[in-house]
Amino acid sequence: MVDRDVALDDPVGESLGGHHAHLARRLGRAATYLPGVATFSSVSPDADSAEWADLARLLGRGEFADMFSCPVIPPSDWETVFVLEGRQMIWPGSSRTDHPRAGLDTSVVELGAGNVPEMLDLIAKAQPGPFWPRTIELGTYLGIREKGTLVAMAGERLRPPGWTEISAVSTTPEARGRGHAARLVSALVARIVSRNERPFLHVAEANTGAIALYERLGFRTRKQVTFRGFRTP
Repeated sequence: MVDRDVALDDPVGESLGGHHAHLARRLGRAATYLPGVATFSSVSPDADSAEWADLARLLGRGEFADMFSCPVIPPSDWETVFVLEGRQMIWPGSSRTDHPRAGLDTSVVELGAGNVPEMLDLIAKAQPGPFWPRTIELGTYLGIREKGTLVAMAGERLRPPGWTEISAVSTTPEARGRGHAARLVSALVARIVSRNERPFLHVAEANTGAIALYERLGFRTRKQVTFRGFRTP
């Protein structure tokens, strides 16, 4: 039987080589997303100095390479920008959520390209992680409004075969504690499983509140990961 989980060992590379190939830039075996979409980059598991040089040329001098959960370390002349411990969590395979009407929740609205300015404003307030002007092209993004103002959002990001990552789960500080994140994640789970894919997500190990929420919704930890970012020489 095919192990569907194996695609999650390299979610960036699997996405760039598959569902997101139209959003990719490549040089040799190195790959990254188009500017404004994402800063995630990928090299092969056995990357040598020549492959890292290809990625550096692809990105340009002094540019940021978010290597996500890639365990391969670049040459010593690459500057380390951050190292963050986290975990990868997956949906167990059923379509059940703690919000059985998730797919019918009328408080949840789909966001489009015209909503990007207010989405960027929300991200600046909530600071859930990277989100750029073209990140919305990665998949579906959903939001919740209060009195016309976007106060919470979440969406689809990486798309390795058979899986869709839930990301950018964010709520403005003044709107927290009202269940918005749970409703958005549940709505995304319902959409993803309806097309016979499984949801997964990543979360910083220090974000214990988010981990507890995802566990309540039914996610389980698949593995611990280390997120790393570098600057090209």
